[in-house]
Amino acid sequence: MKSKILNAFVYLSAGITFGMLLLLIVYITMKGVPNLTKDLFSMTYTTENVSMVPSIITTLIVVICSLLIATPLGVFTGFYLIEYAKKDSKIVEIIRLASETLSGIPSILYGLFGMLFFVTTLKLGFSIYSGVFTLSIMILPLIIRSTEEALLAVNDSLRMGSYALGAGKLRTIFKVVLPVALPGILSGIILAIGRCVGETAALVYTLGTATQMPESLASSSRTLSLHMYVLSSEGLHVNQSFATAFVLILITLFINGLSNFIGNRLVGGKNNE
Repeated sequence: MKSKILNAFVYLSAGITFGMLLLLIVYITMKGVPNLTKDLFSMTYTTENVSMVPSIITTLIVVICSLLIATPLGVFTGFYLIEYAKKDSKIVEIIRLASETLSGIPSILYGLFGMLFFVTTLKLGFSIYSGVFTLSIMILPLIIRSTEEALLAVNDSLRMGSYALGAGKLRTIFKVVLPVALPGILSGIILAIGRCVGETAALVYTLGTATQMPESLASSSRTLSLHMYVLSSEGLHVNQSFATAFVLILITLFINGLSNFIGNRLVGGKNNE
């Protein structure tokens, strides 16, 4: 009886979670698709067309640049904590404490820090530079933690077998450990992408809300989620904000699907080798 109750609770929880996701997607689709117009995809933003194209391009730039900074730092830190550092090392405790503390800080505080340090102190101004550096700090703990969990899930017998065959530390990590842990690491990177795409609070204080197409990384602009927030908060283009939300969902699904595809190809290539 207890097992049946537990199974029923598990299925109910899964059904509620899927139902909430489906309800959200259906609601945004019903509200957003009818408001999609040709003007929303103009290359130049005006107060009449409230084009989202500059925001889409800015979103892609911000996501790519943030990952280029945070992914190597996060992955290599995770490998150091699991594969190289001693378990009782004080450095490990300090790094994990710092990572857990950073992961619990609200995004608005990251925005205030980014504004005071990157925008004001370093004189980067409201720019893609400031937004990218702030987002990189935000997603770094997520990538570190996912890398650690992925490496901990690798059976130690694989490492011991590689060492027994004469492989060194570095060769064991790249040829044995990394292919097994790669799906877990990519899952953390995908979550980091989702946080970058959906972030608004931190970018208001660092990236700014300029509407023009970014000319360089020193330009101020707005991401798609920030664009949607500004449109809805003004109250003048609520319908267009729903259309923006629909496009944002599509972009998120595309990025996640592309990341999974690349991850599967990488894992398949490693396994074939």
